[in-house]
Amino acid sequence: MNKQKLEVLTPKNCQLIFIDQQPQMAFGVQSIDRQTLKNNVVGLAKAAKIFNIPTTITTVESQSFSGYTYPELLGVFPEAPILERSSMNSWDDQKVRDALASNGRKKVVVSGLWTEVCNCTFALSAMHDADYEIYMVADASGGTSVAAHDYAMERMVQAGVVPVTWQQVLLEWQRDWAHRDTYDAVMELVKEHSGAYGMGVDYAYTMVHKAPERVKHGETLDPKPAK
Repeated sequence: MNKQKLEVLTPKNCQLIFIDQQPQMAFGVQSIDRQTLKNNVVGLAKAAKIFNIPTTITTVESQSFSGYTYPELLGVFPEAPILERSSMNSWDDQKVRDALASNGRKKVVVSGLWTEVCNCTFALSAMHDADYEIYMVADASGGTSVAAHDYAMERMVQAGVVPVTWQQVLLEWQRDWAHRDTYDAVMELVKEHSGAYGMGVDYAYTMVHKAPERVKHGETLDPKPAK
């Protein structure tokens, strides 16, 4: 067992790359509900923003085929350059290699489309050529079928890629609820993007701890039985 992979992810030891999170690529995804996919991608991006994780965004053939990166993702990193490519394998573009190297972190968290093509080839190449450790965010990535996604994940795991989920990464970065500098931002993220967990947080805040509701709304009218 590679001891480096036993080290948990922290805000200081990893970087993040988004590969081809573009509409035309998402149209082909059949392994996960596409709205769920986008939710998870944007949730992961917001988590990276909270913890100041160095983040790379790369795209393929934006104007001729794939379309522009989700605006919700770009809105999290409005100053980030978009590294455009012609290659399916991001590792084949020198800009991507340089961006990863400039961050100086060997643990690379990956979210991309499609799992069986762009994610898999990037992961294998980055591990083979430069000894990166790859952490593949399975639920912020998607393939053209469940089988395509699952077998690509299996192939990568056999090669040494570590499979993770976006919320797992978020909570691994937070690690301790006593880290108050990020606590409030993480809770806001959870409420917005973590489904039932977020609903539970809202419930606990308002019903148990008597916090005010987090949105303004109209007057609540008392019951009035019809006669």
